[in-house]
Amino acid sequence: MIKIKIKVKARRFIILVPYAFLHFSLRILTSKKILVLVNRAIQKGKKNFQIPYINWDDLKLLLKELSKEKGLLLLETSFKDGTEVTIKL
Repeated sequence: MIKIKIKVKARRFIILVPYAFLHFSLRILTSKKILVLVNRAIQKGKKNFQIPYINWDDLKLLLKELSKEKGLLLLETSFKDGTEVTIKL
């Protein structure tokens, strides 16, 4: 489970993202149909950038290895206004 902690001034929010939801959303985002739609939208905006096709099997192996690293700190940052964001596995 991925834990996202956001601290804004005196309030703290914790968002838990299960690995199943992560797998499902990445499966949709890496589908060929979605990538074609996104690349068309980028071209309409007259940008010279294309998102390459990412093989799902490669991502699945990456997610499998990341799920073994419980407690790994992926991101920890703080902004000038006092907002803090932490993402852990």
